Amino acid sequence: MRERIDITEVEAQTKIRAKYLRAIENEEWDLLPGAVYAKSFLRTYGDYLGLDSRMLVDEFRRRYEGSSEHDMRPVSSRSRRERERRPPRRRAPAWAPIAAVVVVILVVLFVVGELSTGTNNANTVARHSTTHHHRAHTVAAKTTTSAPPPPTKVTLKMVPTNAVYVCLVNGAGTKLINEQTFSVGQAIPTERASRLLLTLGNNSVQLKVDGKPWTVAASASAIRLMITPGGVRHISSTQQPTCP
Repeated sequence: MRERIDITEVEAQTKIRAKYLRAIENEEWDLLPGAVYAKSFLRTYGDYLGLDSRMLVDEFRRRYEGSSEHDMRPVSSRSRRERERRPPRRRAPAWAPIAAVVVVILVVLFVVGELSTGTNNANTVARHSTTHHHRAHTVAAKTTTSAPPPPTKVTLKMVPTNAVYVCLVNGAGTKLINEQTFSVGQAIPTERASRLLLTLGNNSVQLKVDGKPWTVAASASAIRLMITPGGVRHISSTQQPTCP
């Protein structure tokens, strides 16, 4: 509503039917085809609106994952007093299983050391225990490996399909393409930045954002787009920095 985007425009851009978009807005999850579709729709709709789609999906999983689709209810259906009354769930820390394995291994090694008679059989048991100990440390090392950081820049490629006015500004307000009109066959420079503000005179252009095609909807006025690593969304003609 703040962006003044009609639901039919969202339907055309996201390929999500309008009735499902309204169900998401009203938290009527039982109207969606299922939890898998609900998470996919949330992710696509959130990216389109420039929201944190990962946070939306995580919130959905936290509230509704594991329950049947018929049990899905809006967030407002649970009273604040009920949530405050419910004690927080205590979850075992991620390192607890590894610590337990290490403790068991140490106990086994101690017992074997005490009862060892120096025979080959005792040596075999000790080597076997050492192997398990090494595997436990390998599992611990793998669990500490962090996920790769999300991309911080986005790449934009444009190909004109007819005469089209183009103006491209980065997040600092620097004009990367200074109000030029391109025709079919002309090359438009490919640009890369953490944020790009694109102004088009019409939709006679093919866009590729990080290698993925993005369709520009027709408009009676100039088209303004905000392009970030998180996705593409329409912005108002007054949002700064403007192109002329």
